[in-house]
Amino acid sequence: MAQSGGHERVSSAAVQAATGKTWPQWFRILDAAGCKTRTHKDVVAYLHENYGKLNGWWCQMVTVAYEQERGLRDKHEKPDGYQVSGSKTIAVPVSRLFKAFKDGPTRHRWLPGQKITIRKATPNKSMRITWTDGNTGVNANFYARGPQKAQVAVNHGKLPDAEAAEKARVFWRERLTELKSLLEDE
Repeated sequence: MAQSGGHERVSSAAVQAATGKTWPQWFRILDAAGCKTRTHKDVVAYLHENYGKLNGWWCQMVTVAYEQERGLRDKHEKPDGYQVSGSKTIAVPVSRLFKAFKDGPTRHRWLPGQKITIRKATPNKSMRITWTDGNTGVNANFYARGPQKAQVAVNHGKLPDAEAAEKARVFWRERLTELKSLLEDE
């Protein structure tokens, strides 16, 4: 991964191998097309219409890299706010890991003081949560990694700014570490 403007991204050599152009070439193309003043959606559409060989993923990747390079988007910033993620693999069955999120008393042991609303839950697969603040959301996805091992991947979105995103990133790292400790020590 290359870094520019504080953001990690695919190397220029890798982007050239995949798209036929380096990052500096893409940035010049998008500057010339007036993309500094366009919305994210408009830049993606421009790439799709004018560079038909780019698939949707690469249109998004080039647009995000351009926005970050030109200071139009911060790290972790999405169209609806900031988003951070974290994951942890824990030596327990996926059903036990899922229960640690769903069951209030168990959840309170590793996530104290957080009054959440579970909007939708698919047992042992996923959970959609309205966070304590009522404004942000958490998606938790659960993966069996064997009969006695499971992974949870958490995405906390609609955060208001970069500072809130950094606090949430640290929070989830600490809470998932606590969850691992709790479940593996029982």
